[in-house]
Amino acid sequence: MNSTLTLLAYALLTTQLIAQTPVGDGQADDSAALQKLVDAGGSVQLPKGRYRLTKTVTVDLAKLGATSISSDGTATLIMAGPGPALKIVGTHGGTAAPKSFKPATWAQRTPVVQGLEVLGAHAEADGIEATGTMQLTLSRLTIRECRHGIHLTERNRNVIISECHLYRNRGVGLFLDRVNLHQTNVLGCHISYNLGGGIVAVGGEVRNLHIGTCDIEANHDENGPPSANILLDSTGGSIAEVAITGCTIQHTHKAPGAANIRILGAGTDPSLLRREGRATTREGHVTIIGNVFSDVMVNIELRQARGVTISANTFWEGFEHDLLVEDSMNIVVTGNNFDRNPRYLVNGFNLAEQNGVVFRRTDDSAFTGNIVSGVRRHPAAVRFEGGKRLRVQDNSILDSDGEGIALRDVVDSIVTGNLIRDARKDRTGAAPGISEQGCAGNLVQGNLTAK
Repeated sequence: MNSTLTLLAYALLTTQLIAQTPVGDGQADDSAALQKLVDAGGSVQLPKGRYRLTKTVTVDLAKLGATSISSDGTATLIMAGPGPALKIVGTHGGTAAPKSFKPATWAQRTPVVQGLEVLGAHAEADGIEATGTMQLTLSRLTIRECRHGIHLTERNRNVIISECHLYRNRGVGLFLDRVNLHQTNVLGCHISYNLGGGIVAVGGEVRNLHIGTCDIEANHDENGPPSANILLDSTGGSIAEVAITGCTIQHTHKAPGAANIRILGAGTDPSLLRREGRATTREGHVTIIGNVFSDVMVNIELRQARGVTISANTFWEGFEHDLLVEDSMNIVVTGNNFDRNPRYLVNGFNLAEQNGVVFRRTDDSAFTGNIVSGVRRHPAAVRFEGGKRLRVQDNSILDSDGEGIALRDVVDSIVTGNLIRDARKDRTGAAPGISEQGCAGNLVQGNLTAK
C-alpha cells in the first residue's frame, strides 16, 4: 500500500514538474511554464528551442528583484497571442539622480534580456515592453514579424539597447511611446524594414537619447502613412538632448513622405506656460554628426525645432530634398556633403532624385562650409524663404539647376565667400548666381559666381 502511494506521489510530482518545464518544440503552449520559471527566481537561461507563447510572460521586478532572461542565441520565443512576449514591470518612479532612489530601486536594478529571438505569430504580438525600470539592458536580440519590436512605456531610466536586430515588424522597431525616459543608449543595432518607423519617439518626456553606430534602413510602408527611419515627434510632450552619430540611415523613396530623420519640435511644457504664458515649445538640442543618408523623399526634415546641429554627414538621393527646415531657429549646418554620384544610376533612378536644401521661416541659423552639387528641377540649389540673422558662408554650390542661392524675404543676414559654378555643357538658362527678392539689410559680397 505504501509503495503504491509512493509511486502515485512520484508520478504526480513528475507530471507537475514536466508541466512546469518549457517544452520548446514550437507546438506546445509554454506560456504558463515559462511564467513559472521566471517567477521561481528571476534567473532564466533557456536552452536551444522554439518556445510558443499565447500569453505575455510578465517579469514583476517588485516580486523578483534583479532578473535576467537569456540564451546563447539559440532560443526563440514565438508570440502567438496579443501583447508583448515579455513585459518587464518595475516600480521606479524617480529620476536617475541618486537622491530619487529608494531601496526597492536597487533591488530591481538592471533587468537583462539577452541572446534571444522573439518571433511574432499574432497580429497584435509585440516583442518586449518595459515600464518602471532602472538600467534596463537589452542585448543581442532578434525581434521580427511582431507589431512593435521594443516598446518603452510610462517611465524608465538609463536604458541600454545594444547589438539587436529589429527586423520586419509591422509597427515600430524601437518605440518610445509617450514615455518619461532619460538616459538611453542605442548602440550597434540593425533596425530595418519596420513598417511604422525605425526608432520612433512620440510625446512624453525624452532626454539624453544617444543613437550610435547603427544601420537603420527601409523603415517605411509603401502603402501606409509617412514614416521615418528616425522620428522625434514632440507633439503633446517634449523630446530633446539627442545625439545621432556614426549611423548609416537609408531607404526607401518608394514610400510617400519617407524621411531618414524627421524632427517635429512643437512640444508642450506646463512650466513654460506658468513662466511665460505660453505652453508651446520648439524642442531640440540635437546633434546629427558623421552619418550617411540616402534614398528617401527627404533625408532630414526639421519642423519647429530649435538648436539642431548637422555636421560632417554625407547626403544623396533626396528625391524631394536633402534637407528641409521650416519654422525653426538656431540651426547649424556645416561641413556636409550634399552630392549626386553618377555611380548610383545603376539603381535605375535615372536622375529622378532632386536633392537640394530649403530653409523656410527660419532665424538665427548658419549654413557654412558645405558642398552642394547636382541639384535638379529646383528653382535654386539652396533656398532661404523668410528668415533673419542667417549666415550663408564658404559653401561650394556646383553643377545644379536654377540659381545657386535664392534669398526671399530674408533680412539682416550675411552671404559671403560662396563658390557657385556650373560646368555642365548641357546647361540651359542663365548661369547660376545669387538672387534676392523682398530682402533688406543683408551683406552679400565676396562670392564667386558666373554672373
